[in-house]
Parts: sequence; structure tokens; C-alpha cells
Amino acid sequence: MAVDPPVSAAQPQARPDKPIFLTVKADHPLALGETAIVADGLATALDTASGSDKEQRVFSRADKEVAHGELVETMNLLRAAGYLKVALVGLEAQTTQ
Repeated sequence: MAVDPPVSAAQPQARPDKPIFLTVKADHPLALGETAIVADGLATALDTASGSDKEQRVFSRADKEVAHGELVETMNLLRAAGYLKVALVGLEAQTTQ
């Protein structure tokens, strides 16, 4: 799913072989991987994707245009579903040499 996240200068971290990506687009629909989901179905979709492993990290990414409040709402949905290990994903900064 195409998103335009902000650029991050942080060092990239290792990701699991099959990461779970949660995407928030500017008009606020959610997608888990490439599958569009409704907010009310997030917990069920996460349980399916993770095999109900709430210790698995969820990689959250959002368009630059997503308002802070909308991203916080999504984080609250993750917490309510029991998924507390969340990593925010941004584009890696390009370095010129």
C-alpha cells in the first residue's frame, strides 16, 4: 500500500521475517498489510495476522498528511487490542556523499 511517510534520520532497526504493517492513510482508512480494514475490526485482524501473539511488534506507518490526533487514535486502538509493542516507520533519510 503506497504511503508517503515523513523522513527519519534514525538508524534502521532489524525487522522480523514477516512483519505486521499497519498503515494509516491521509483520509484515515486503515490497512493491515495490503488489506483494508475498519477500525472496529482491527483487533480481530491483528489476532489473525499474529496468531494472537500480542507480543509481536506492529510496524505502524502513516502518510505525512495524517493528523497527529488520528495517529494517536490508531495507537489507542492498538493498545485496546492488547498490542503494546509498536514501532513507527518512516522513510530513511537519503545521504549524499
